[in-house]
Amino acid sequence: MRERQQLETSIASIRRLEQTIADSVELIAMGEEEGDPEIVSEAEKAIRDVKAEVAKRQIETLLSGEADANDTYVEVHSGAGGTESQDWAAMLERMYMRWAERSGMKVEVLEEHAGEEAGIKSATLLFKGHNAYGWMKTESGVHRLVRISPYDSQARRHTSFASVWVYPVVDDSIEIDVSESDVRIDTYRASGSGGQHINTTDSAVRITHLATGIAVSCQAERSQHKNKAKAWEMLRSRLYEEELKRREEAASATEASKSDIGWGHQIRSYVLQPYQMVKDLRTGVESTSPQDVLDGEIDEFMEAALAHRVRGGDEAAGDLD
Repeated sequence: MRERQQLETSIASIRRLEQTIADSVELIAMGEEEGDPEIVSEAEKAIRDVKAEVAKRQIETLLSGEADANDTYVEVHSGAGGTESQDWAAMLERMYMRWAERSGMKVEVLEEHAGEEAGIKSATLLFKGHNAYGWMKTESGVHRLVRISPYDSQARRHTSFASVWVYPVVDDSIEIDVSESDVRIDTYRASGSGGQHINTTDSAVRITHLATGIAVSCQAERSQHKNKAKAWEMLRSRLYEEELKRREEAASATEASKSDIGWGHQIRSYVLQPYQMVKDLRTGVESTSPQDVLDGEIDEFMEAALAHRVRGGDEAAGDLD
């Protein structure tokens, strides 16, 4: 039913675009015949809007991976640097939540560890929507911020780092076999805002896969049982993502940028001072409006990274030109 709904939506969108083009062509002819430049201008703008939407849908055809259509988990972790990096991690978390809002997706905060003074140490989010993993997988890696620190009384320039890790939600059609003997399960007290809602039981759950060292945790629910079930889902998803990455590396060992998402590999730089610039280091795509980017306008970066990831750097760059 979900696949059918997606196909019906796609077909309806194509028919709508075709109708818009036909109507706009008629309006242009009518406007030129009647000597009304305003009608012509409106119709031409409608055609330009159609062209932009078609370009985006063309990129969406690249989302053909077996898990691209799935919901996705997104982890944000602050780097070394204390308050600066923790504030930067919170800015990234907000950026992705605003992007999801613009894209019509729903977001759940599964876990969040607040920083000592500001920001967050880490957060785990669940994005629900069509092609959520397909789009968000391009954001895995290290993000670098350069700005005049609001926490520095001497107004010095600081560089901060935060990492983003993206992995798909595993649905019922994908089997991941993990037994309890393969993992270590720890419980701890969930962090909260205090007051009447403070958590007084060890309801938060962390599961560590012993063979790979992969660890996941969840504290979204008050029930330890529910948190444990969600953590198991997250662990299976992480193991599945590792398998997808292994296959990708084996299929194209030369494209190291696909899998190198360690702390030493930056994918994007956000410079707020001394000049305004956001630059993706994989694709070369730039924006001179970092505030708009941090407000969730990251489609351009995602589209270029997706084309680069699927087709390879030179070919993708040529296609986008």
